[in-house]
Amino acid sequence: MLAHPSRPIPKSLLFLAFLVGLGVLLPLVYLVLRAAQAEPAQLVEIVLRPRNLQLLLNTLALLLGVLVFSTLLALPLAWLTSRSSLRGKRFWALLLTLPLAVPGYVGVFGFFGATGASGWLRDWLGFPWPRPTGYWGALGVLTLFTYPYLFLNLRAALLGLDRSLEESARSLGYGGWQAFFRVVLPQLRPALYAGWLLVGLHVLGDFGVVSLVRYETFSYAIYLQYSSAFDRVYAAWLALMLLLLTGSLLWLEARLLKNLSLSRVGQGSARPAAPVPLGAWTLPAYALLLLPVLGALGVPLVSILYWMLEPGHGVVWPSVWEALRNSAQASAPAALLAALLVLPLAYLGVRYPGRLSRMLERVAYLGYATPPLAFALALIFFSLRGAPFLYQTLALLVLAYALHFLAEAIGPIRSALYQAPPRLEEAARSLGYTALQAFRRATLPLLRRGMLAGMALVFLSAMKELPLTFLLAPVGYSTLATRIWGYTADAMFAEAAPYALWVVLFSALFVGLLLSQERR
Repeated sequence: MLAHPSRPIPKSLLFLAFLVGLGVLLPLVYLVLRAAQAEPAQLVEIVLRPRNLQLLLNTLALLLGVLVFSTLLALPLAWLTSRSSLRGKRFWALLLTLPLAVPGYVGVFGFFGATGASGWLRDWLGFPWPRPTGYWGALGVLTLFTYPYLFLNLRAALLGLDRSLEESARSLGYGGWQAFFRVVLPQLRPALYAGWLLVGLHVLGDFGVVSLVRYETFSYAIYLQYSSAFDRVYAAWLALMLLLLTGSLLWLEARLLKNLSLSRVGQGSARPAAPVPLGAWTLPAYALLLLPVLGALGVPLVSILYWMLEPGHGVVWPSVWEALRNSAQASAPAALLAALLVLPLAYLGVRYPGRLSRMLERVAYLGYATPPLAFALALIFFSLRGAPFLYQTLALLVLAYALHFLAEAIGPIRSALYQAPPRLEEAARSLGYTALQAFRRATLPLLRRGMLAGMALVFLSAMKELPLTFLLAPVGYSTLATRIWGYTADAMFAEAAPYALWVVLFSALFVGLLLSQERR
């Protein structure tokens, strides 16, 4: 039972929620103010630079390419693992989800370590395989490591699809392919839109892959402009252009979903579809299943083992432990801070549902939807102008992690709040406890599991975060992610291998937690 929506919201709770929302929005406001410092003539020159059009075309070409190829890969894989007579469908579904455990920059390390004159494929094939660079390199790597977002959405939609819809289409004379395109595919639109949004946000915000394969998008240009030219006004405008693209993607997804209704109107429950026999397509189906598994999992893992066991390249373990310690030193407090910051937002949304609470709750998702480099640049401008003592400190990095990953913490905590009866707090209040004391004694213990799950998600995401770390970490402060990026950019694959191994292990924990939450 939820609190009545007309019940007045406690001012202290509203103040805390507004404070958290301000923490996400204020850096973005400073980004706009910094961009507005350009003189009119300078502004015209900045906006109309030919390079901006090239960056826009590059970014859109990569975005559309990844969306197309990830759909061409994810859709048949989702169908094979949900609707076909394939054996071990759950096992294959797990394998096809595991590429989420490999960050894109680790994927580039894997392919760079396997290809080129010094790659292990030269030893196996007898000739060097070309390295993935430029547009096609970015397209291939990002497709392999983002398609699981679309695959998971499509598979869930196919598993829940009513069998009677296809039977009705067959009774009208449609063949198998016609029934799929006319009946099944339209039912998958919400799953496609949700998956495309996740893939699109990932592509727009990616820095590690595009920087290593040397393909200039807005994210890579922001980093180059800030770190090399140090033209902060132009960097701010590039960040705003990238934010405009992200906002357009969010608007388009909401527009496509508006007034969309695909629910059943008849009585009874949906019937699952009978498995479709593969017949002569069995071997091609297994080949398709193996393609992303070998590319996204096999190549990086073999590269890690190959370069770690390479003769004459010993692992400098003190340096590895230092990077691991630095990663944990920033990620652990960020996870705790994110859980604490998101608690008033989740509590407000569950106990006092309404337009205001929904708006404040969405602010948490705004920080997550903002491309990391743009968010980092906004925090830099904010700290230099409003809190210079925070600039290039560990505290600023922790704050950036917490604010950016608020959306990952809010889900488990909100779910736990829905399961915590509000009557417990009412009973505690009747015994003379204050509102805060009643919450701490009656409700907070019931949120422990949800808070731990939210903290784990934030911790594991922060451990592999690259763009925020690059711009905000203190001078000389290296993490697992920055070491991998730096060594891979210099073709020092043996040195990068142990750091990549630790990132993959931590990311595997992320996927395991994600799947366990899905089962629960």
